[in-house]
Amino acid sequence: MRTPAWLTRARAAAQQDALRPRLPLLVAGLRIGSVEDEVLAFVADLAPALPLQREDTPRGPVWQLDCAPEDTTTTLNELAQALREANLCGPWRDEQLGVLGPAARRLGTIERGAVRVLGLATQAVHLVGWAPDGRMWVQQRALDKPNDPGLWDTLMGGMVSAEDDVSQALARETWEEAGLRLAQLEGLAHGGHLNFRRPSAEAGGCGYMIERIDWYQATLPEGVLPANQDGEVAQFELITREDLLARLKAGQFTLEASLIAAEALGL
Repeated sequence: MRTPAWLTRARAAAQQDALRPRLPLLVAGLRIGSVEDEVLAFVADLAPALPLQREDTPRGPVWQLDCAPEDTTTTLNELAQALREANLCGPWRDEQLGVLGPAARRLGTIERGAVRVLGLATQAVHLVGWAPDGRMWVQQRALDKPNDPGLWDTLMGGMVSAEDDVSQALARETWEEAGLRLAQLEGLAHGGHLNFRRPSAEAGGCGYMIERIDWYQATLPEGVLPANQDGEVAQFELITREDLLARLKAGQFTLEASLIAAEALGL
């Protein structure tokens, strides 16, 4: 079967190099992300108390945040605050995400608003919701969302916070976004995962997104209806496969939801 043009474009959009050169970002000698050189040079001048310095190595220049392991979370959040004060931060959420080093070992946590600017790897979870007759539940993102306002999305999509593992994030976000408990769903199963590497528009376009999305699918029994709890959803709609494909072709879904829907549909 020929791949639809919209799906080819979406797959290409999910795997893109950074718009500008980026240098490795290290904490105590361990790489955690990447940054635009000018961004941290500006922040280092504004916040000289930060243990932040640019170093030359045999493999090229890097930015090093030098701190003891037990101080990693505190120091990372001081860097996040400095980015915020310099207007070089994404939307501030008062939510901590895990910061991973080599071999995906957690080194500490940081404010969510700083992760894209620092090129830190993140994890998210989505839920594809089916009706018994084969139609799909979708949500329209609230018009005041900082990212992709008004676009259509899966039934639920959210970040895995520092306090959660994937299963906990699935349960929490399903309740917050759709007002559903996992026990209400039928046939809940892991559908697969997608990896994204692409420029981010946050902080004036100096961010880079590296994210793994695990997606699940389940059926909402007759009479079980989604109801948003956190104000981040404008509306839910139950649509046919044909309507879904038409909206995907028209670019009405987020990039993440487009690729998840394509996998769920077997495209």
